[in-house]
Amino acid sequence: MRLTVVGCSGSYPGPDSPASCYLLEQEHLGRTWRLVLDLGNGALGALHRYADPLTIDAVLLSHLHADHCIDLTSYYVLRKYHPAGSSPPIPVYGPDGTPGRLARAYDLPKSPGMTEEFTFHHYPDATVTIGPFAVRAVEVKHPVPAYALRISAGGRTLAYSGDTGVCAGVREAAAHSNLFLCEASFVEGEDNPPDLHLTGAEAGRIGTDAGVDRLVLTHVPPWHDAGVMLAEAKGTYAGPLELAAPGRSYEI
Repeated sequence: MRLTVVGCSGSYPGPDSPASCYLLEQEHLGRTWRLVLDLGNGALGALHRYADPLTIDAVLLSHLHADHCIDLTSYYVLRKYHPAGSSPPIPVYGPDGTPGRLARAYDLPKSPGMTEEFTFHHYPDATVTIGPFAVRAVEVKHPVPAYALRISAGGRTLAYSGDTGVCAGVREAAAHSNLFLCEASFVEGEDNPPDLHLTGAEAGRIGTDAGVDRLVLTHVPPWHDAGVMLAEAKGTYAGPLELAAPGRSYEI
């Protein structure tokens, strides 16, 4: 699998990055299959740099905060009104209520909303197969329904925390993954709200406890120095560790 960081800014787009969006690719049956994990503010434009948005096979949303889902409204426009004609619907997986949330965001009637452009599914308990990808969503702690994602293909596994506080769900999703893409939005020692985000130290500790091969920190808000999160994580995780950056790719 190849993971490409499209956007990694936390909570809102920053001066150097769109909000959360990650492209996952795998060769299978003579072609490249592509998943998009989250599609936050500003991400659709940047996605064009790495893949034709009309070649995406499915979108997986970790939760329905704007910095993780709102550019799906622009993707709706692209797929519906492209000069080459409207595109057939593709699957969009997310929390229960995703179709209504996105219809409201674009001021569409609830029916049909965006259901002619996307086939919506809410996360089941079971693993979902999309081409070569096996996807499992694990509920995590956040103020709205939110999921960490565990995605396997070709005998390798990516874990993505989405947004979460410290909880059993994110540890379960990360367990023994080859790459753990984990948010680090808070600084240790500050008066941080509970069950909202992780510090760099907490992300590192989860990576250590889960036995992950590699840890990549993401979702650092523009008001923080990402180097602080990285330094915190180095104190709790001894394996390969780095900060996500737009355009950076990883072979998993």
